[in-house]
Amino acid sequence: MGIRKKAAIGLTSAMAVMLLLSACGSNGGNNGNTAANNNTSSSGNAGSNNGKPVELNWYTIGTPQKDVDKVMEAVSAYTKDKIGATVKMTMIDWGDYNQKMQVLTASGADMDIMFTAAWAFDYVQNARKGAFAPIDDLLAQYGKGITDTLNPAFLSGSKVDGKNYGVPANKELPTSEVWRFNKNILDENKLSITDVRSLESLEPLLQTVKQNNPDVTPLQVDKTFTPYIPYDYLIEKFPLAVKLDDSSYKIVNVFETPEMKQALETMHKYYQAGYIPTEAATLESSSDVQATGKWFADKATTQPFADNVWSTSYGYPIVSTPMSDELIYNASVMGSMQAISANSKHKEKAMEFLNLLNTDPVLRNMVDSGIEGTHYKVTDGDYMENLPESKNYDMPTFALGNIMITHLNPGDPADKWEQFKKYNDAGKPAALLGFNFDPTKVSSEIAAVQNAKESFWAPLMTGTVDPDKYLPQAIKKLNDAGLGKILTEAQTQLDAWKATQGK
Repeated sequence: MGIRKKAAIGLTSAMAVMLLLSACGSNGGNNGNTAANNNTSSSGNAGSNNGKPVELNWYTIGTPQKDVDKVMEAVSAYTKDKIGATVKMTMIDWGDYNQKMQVLTASGADMDIMFTAAWAFDYVQNARKGAFAPIDDLLAQYGKGITDTLNPAFLSGSKVDGKNYGVPANKELPTSEVWRFNKNILDENKLSITDVRSLESLEPLLQTVKQNNPDVTPLQVDKTFTPYIPYDYLIEKFPLAVKLDDSSYKIVNVFETPEMKQALETMHKYYQAGYIPTEAATLESSSDVQATGKWFADKATTQPFADNVWSTSYGYPIVSTPMSDELIYNASVMGSMQAISANSKHKEKAMEFLNLLNTDPVLRNMVDSGIEGTHYKVTDGDYMENLPESKNYDMPTFALGNIMITHLNPGDPADKWEQFKKYNDAGKPAALLGFNFDPTKVSSEIAAVQNAKESFWAPLMTGTVDPDKYLPQAIKKLNDAGLGKILTEAQTQLDAWKATQGK
């Protein structure tokens, strides 16, 4: 089946990349081809190399694939003709990406294009450090297809100190948290999810599954879990946040809010009842139990038709219901980006390539799915299916550019990408969208707080420990580490930003 194994994230955390399994392929339809015809033609003169093709070095995230070089040969043959450039791709595995990219950047390695995000090779901080070239002028001259295609919120929300340093992938824009359910177990127990939204509303369902299915985990939770509360976090998985409906933009410690206290108490109640895995606070991921189907409910981040993607990937039916509204966060717009290295000798040509990648369905699907007839085949209309050789080229779709010109997977509705656009247009900005905290003045305090929270964050969030006992200890540790100083500095910056935004 034409399904990719990595997440499409408009997700909100570092591990969110693993929460939503994304489809691959391209729609290849008239709209995509029109965009390509209108926006990707080029004289090939930008960043010229004395008439010779420019080789672009592209570094991206993902498990290295056997056939990358073979596919890039085909890609290069196409791009050489289109824009006078060839492409060499280097893939760096998920867990190694941050460290290796920091070393490569510091050493001045020959890189032209690199993957970055809110959760990987930190986009904002590396932009401020000078790792990326500002691209506003490049977009205006060589990226018209990108600016015409992207929802304006992607570029406006990913500005750093007033400038753009990366091209966001055109994907889901808002973030919405959902409860996911294994439909087989849901149906077996004749349960309904119609009235499920809050964490507390899960209790009757979890109780039934615990009683009737002793070999099933009622609520699958691992160490990355954070209960949803209606706050916009200043820094991902850091305790400072602004309540979504607070027009005063007051930053608070989430551990001191009634919403978090209630959520932690409920999680501990569920843990004591046996609804949550006993090893949740140390469990690296939930992928093993998802493979077996021995789970009932979990928390995930969604996008249009995510249930279909999850169901196809897992091999059994998944259904979901919202636990939050659809809002556009900084992590949403910065969830998947391509930046041009500040050290690149071919910045104009790199932008030409990114423009082509994000507007030309032929190139986008080649990069995403491989060589047609070798790695995949196109079926009826805009649909695709993987061939056996796809095992040698299984790419993370979300990390490679505009997903809305990729082929449809079996089971996808014909209007999938039109529905994505409607979903994006309906998204509303979260409280801190467009605000990027500069931690320079409190970097040592942030490091101390990060270190202090490691001992209690996962145990509290997963319900493993009693919040009545451990929450006061956690708050004291955070304050002793300097959380108050960080809050004061952040509030000063936020107030100044708020004034410039007329909020």
